Amino acid sequence: MTPGSFRFDRFTLDPADRQLRDGTAPVELNSRYFDALALLVSEQGRLVSKDRFMDEVWRGVPVTDEALTQCIRTLRRQLGDDATRPRFIETVPKHGYRFIAPVDGRTRSAEPPAAKSWTRDALLGLAGVVGGGLAGVIGGLFYGFAGASQPLAPGMGAISVLLVLLALTILVALIGAFGVSFGIAGSILITRRIGPWAIAGGALGGLIVGAFVKLLGLDAFTLLFGRSPGDIAGAFEGFVLGGAVGFGAWLASRRYQLRYGTMLAALLGGIAGLAIPLLGGRLMGGSLARLAEHFPGSRLRLDRIGALFGESGFGPVTQAVTGALEGALFAGCVVAAMLLALRQLDRRD
Repeated sequence: MTPGSFRFDRFTLDPADRQLRDGTAPVELNSRYFDALALLVSEQGRLVSKDRFMDEVWRGVPVTDEALTQCIRTLRRQLGDDATRPRFIETVPKHGYRFIAPVDGRTRSAEPPAAKSWTRDALLGLAGVVGGGLAGVIGGLFYGFAGASQPLAPGMGAISVLLVLLALTILVALIGAFGVSFGIAGSILITRRIGPWAIAGGALGGLIVGAFVKLLGLDAFTLLFGRSPGDIAGAFEGFVLGGAVGFGAWLASRRYQLRYGTMLAALLGGIAGLAIPLLGGRLMGGSLARLAEHFPGSRLRLDRIGALFGESGFGPVTQAVTGALEGALFAGCVVAAMLLALRQLDRRD
């Protein structure tokens, strides 16, 4: 096998020399069909959307879907493949195709596929962190304005309250998004696709980061104040919300539409965020309220939020509603950022 070629089953594909061989015998393919096969093989295991075929094989030339269907039909015939029981090309109805046979070899790109995969998945993880940071900004402004609207002690300005709560919420969101996003990216690196393992990756990443942050936070409170608030967000919350984000990322990738994927992820995150306080957990708002309760001398108060739901404080209804909103915001922003990054990476590749 020459450098830069691919081998699958008994076939060898050489993109540089533009040859497909069955053993030693050349296989006849026209130029576009060869490009389509090369695209499928180079993305082995990953979905290639119809739009990518149109952009990278037909290069913007207007054609009907039947042209792509005929192309895939011809490739299957030349490879001896069966659409009902595929060994090489799998149809993903309404979305595109996937090359499912094991592939040996690498392209002539300056960066080998393993490195490209690491880079790609790292960029997806970083995109998720950025999305989580955006969720932190929105949530921080909400809690910041709520805290700043309370009657404040002398010398305590509203701007200070707003900035402290904003910075704290962004930090927590970034840390949580780091664990969840890189957990999902790790599952993609291992399985080479966004599949059901993204749920486990997101849940595991959220659990590890949540446990670490809670342990560190409780130790910090004990060291500084001689006691800890105890019941704040941690491993359980990270596990549930991270799993919901992974689930949303998997389902969103199947449709590959930004708006639909974001709404779906937000819905799943909202359900998880609602379930967490109902099961005895706390997200950001509940944790802030817990800190205020445990340290009576604290100037932090979120009673204005509870008043919106007819509660005198940050009660169970308020925790449930804010938990659902936090979960929806976090999951929607993380998945939207990852989908945007995935779209850009596919165009670049």
